[in-house]
Amino acid sequence: MTKQQRKILIKIIIGAVLFAVGMVVTHLLTLPWWAELLIFLAVYLVPGFSVLEKAVRNIAHGQVFDENFLMTIASIAAFAIGQYPEAVEVILFYQVGELFEKIAVGRSRQAVSDLLDLCPDEATVLRDGKPETVLVDEVEVGEHILVRPGEKIPLDAAVFEGHTTIDTAALTGESMPVSAAEGDAVCSGCVNLSGAVELVVTKPASESTASKIMELVEESASSKAKTEQFITKFARYYTPCVVIAALILAVVPPLIAGQPFSGWIYRALTFLIISCPCALVISVPLSFFGGIGCASKNGVLVKGSNYLEALSHAQTVVMDKTGTLTEGKFHVTRQKAVEITPEEQLELAALAESASNHPIAQSLKEAYGKAIDTERVEDVQEIAGHGVSARVDGKQVLAGNAAYLEDAGLQPETPTEIGTAVHLAVNGVYAGYILIADTIKPDAAQAVQAFRQAGVSTVAMLTGDSESAAEAVGDTLQLDEVHAKCLPADKVQFMQAYRAKLAKGRTLVFVGDGMNDAPVLAQSDVGVAMGGLGSDAAIAAADLVILDDKPSKLGLAMHIAKKTMGIARENIVFALGVKAIVLVLGAVGLAHIGAAVFADVGVSVIAILNSTRAMRTKFK
Repeated sequence: MTKQQRKILIKIIIGAVLFAVGMVVTHLLTLPWWAELLIFLAVYLVPGFSVLEKAVRNIAHGQVFDENFLMTIASIAAFAIGQYPEAVEVILFYQVGELFEKIAVGRSRQAVSDLLDLCPDEATVLRDGKPETVLVDEVEVGEHILVRPGEKIPLDAAVFEGHTTIDTAALTGESMPVSAAEGDAVCSGCVNLSGAVELVVTKPASESTASKIMELVEESASSKAKTEQFITKFARYYTPCVVIAALILAVVPPLIAGQPFSGWIYRALTFLIISCPCALVISVPLSFFGGIGCASKNGVLVKGSNYLEALSHAQTVVMDKTGTLTEGKFHVTRQKAVEITPEEQLELAALAESASNHPIAQSLKEAYGKAIDTERVEDVQEIAGHGVSARVDGKQVLAGNAAYLEDAGLQPETPTEIGTAVHLAVNGVYAGYILIADTIKPDAAQAVQAFRQAGVSTVAMLTGDSESAAEAVGDTLQLDEVHAKCLPADKVQFMQAYRAKLAKGRTLVFVGDGMNDAPVLAQSDVGVAMGGLGSDAAIAAADLVILDDKPSKLGLAMHIAKKTMGIARENIVFALGVKAIVLVLGAVGLAHIGAAVFADVGVSVIAILNSTRAMRTKFK
């Protein structure tokens, strides 16, 4: 419990005890009206002084019609008509509601607060071979820093010396640690788990991953959803209207009917307490903040409530292929060895391609998984776009595409599977092929299924890849539409066509890498960047940033968005419904102060507690 929350709780306890004592004293003793007034006024000031102070301060700043003003008017009016206990009850229950609000808001902010505390303020810099503790803002790019086990990484850097495991949970929501060795990049905000490592700083503090994320989270509160904007406007006009209505109710009927003012003032007082829009003004923004906090905790950064609301109405999701639905890296997916063993085939191919930096060569060396002994390789000749010839252990090896081996007088086989085939020949004899392909991400199918569950009617893919590769991915994931060989201009046209088909109130979502799809992102209602961890461009370009490479996290974000919107609607309907019923009863004299307090504070507490459910969203 925070200091502010404890302060409110103490005021409530002291006020409640004094109120009970005052009720006993006034019940047992026959006191004049002014003595009772002084007793209950003294009790009232314990929990109510801060409310009176805020009301006066806000009025001085031109902010008249808020909950402090309503509670002040209601309690003063109760004293004026001799309802001393009711005046104290009003302010006590209001403070109870304030306490629940502070606790609920504090819990909802916790996930975001964790993000805003990603990095330490200081770093251990190695200068002249000696560790020196300085502020992170004073560390320059290229300097070496020391991060010990258990410490957070203060700046974006690369491992210069040492080997460790890194906990990225604070950024991505993933509990599985990742290894980091010499040359590997590490992001600020992650926790060093095992060994002490020396890092070389790659970005200044102002441009670090953690800094960008913190800026994004801090700015997310400024972009309000349409529902929040409606509530803000509603409260702006609603509050002065009900104050005027209460004033009319207190004055006009007794003047017309010639009845005592006290009874009608009591009705107006009840009406005024009921009408306070606290439940809406507090709970609806709290629902969205809880949803954003829940998404942040799971590694999905939302730039504003408006994007969370738009995501809840998604009708069409359009996705890029490479790096979004697929790994974006080539892997050996199949081997067919002829006359030699698969192990020997892969070894000869990796050694022959050892001097090449082509992605296919890199994937062969990665699949081989052993250190390349370049002394075993001689007479390397590479023909760009075709293949490589080399002498490996005295054997003449050809590795390349089918045309390259056909030019050498061989007849390579044609694979039936999707992928790029590296054909091999050893000493003029065909030795089979190694198939290399970009593999589908493990959770891509789960992501598509989650979109369906969220009510998305069309899941499409736009890619510049070949039709065969695109259709293979589309068939595996059961996508509704697949468009291959797309240039940037083609993608924009397809997005415009999808937008034209949207139903009223439904939205269009695009998911890509966030760096080279700016024209397409502009056509979408919600742009989502995949794998934004460490990518400034992704964080800047997208409305949602998924900090790891898991497309299923977008399904989780949709589930959070829908639950958040459901909670916000529940609060609106519940609060307005209860208030409307009790307002009518209060206007005709059938509702007393107790019912009014429940319609205000009770409804607020229930709505606030309901809003905190957004923080506990789970998705399977």
